[in-house]
Amino acid sequence: MKKLTIAEIATKKDREEVRDLFLVSSMQERSDKNGKPFLAFALGDKTGQIEARMWDASANSVAVSQGDVADVFALVESYQGRQQLKVIRIQRANSGVYSIAEFLPATTQDVNQLWAKLTSVVAGFEDKNLQALLNSILNDPLIAPALREAPAAKQLHHAWIGGLLEHIVSLLGLAEGVTHHYTDLNRDLVYTGVILHDIGKLQELSWQRSFEYTLEGQLLGHIQMGFSLVERHIAALPGFPPRLRQLILHMILSHHGKLEFGSPKLPMFPEAVVLSFLDDLDAKMQAMRTELERWTAAGRKSAELTDKIWSLDNRAILNTKAYLSGEGDD
Repeated sequence: MKKLTIAEIATKKDREEVRDLFLVSSMQERSDKNGKPFLAFALGDKTGQIEARMWDASANSVAVSQGDVADVFALVESYQGRQQLKVIRIQRANSGVYSIAEFLPATTQDVNQLWAKLTSVVAGFEDKNLQALLNSILNDPLIAPALREAPAAKQLHHAWIGGLLEHIVSLLGLAEGVTHHYTDLNRDLVYTGVILHDIGKLQELSWQRSFEYTLEGQLLGHIQMGFSLVERHIAALPGFPPRLRQLILHMILSHHGKLEFGSPKLPMFPEAVVLSFLDDLDAKMQAMRTELERWTAAGRKSAELTDKIWSLDNRAILNTKAYLSGEGDD
């Protein structure tokens, strides 16, 4: 049984020993400045991930692969303000001594309540064509179970079991406020874009043992995959309005907001613009919340700037509540 979490390792001092089970989220063979091989790992459990290094080692010298749960003996080291592990020994763990649920982060919210919120929003639609489309998708026996489990990303935001559903419901809350303020928006169309914009991630990502991209996901990406999925469901609905179809598919294609962010098209009507901004807002707020929680768990001062965060344009952030209260002042 697992005893030590990644979150607890962040509080340990240099040279302290660590011996426990961790999920090998990633594993790469690299070379140091002298050309000697070493292994770079991302080790994880449901509380997060930590970087690890095993020096003078190659993939052929260890009995472990990416996606395995491994028995790890290591020393804690500090590197650029973060704790990481120097692996001394690593080997595949016996599957009978752990549950995979211990190693995959999961939403802290009630999935049944999230699903109920989603379906209640759809039940309140005035546009029966949009309602029929969403019911077709949400009642699909291949889609519904996956949507209750899928992460929203491999690591950037809502990267946990149930993360995609949590992200969608959060966006529905934002969309409710925006459509109430901007009354000329088509509310049901905005909600439809919110629910379907990332639906392709159900095929782009896998999450059975670790969060990874499927081969199809790497080749096509979730935007194209979501476009195809929704187009198939629309085609199966007799008499679905062609112009409404175009608007929905455009929202999927443009929801990243900018061409350089991976959108094949820029948002070209109000509801599409709203979707792209709300999606970006929710992702960034969750990324900041996750980083501030990690920063605090690591014992760092709450009222100082964090390390730079790649997903937030490589900027550091400040916990305003802690700063204004003087928390962490010497």
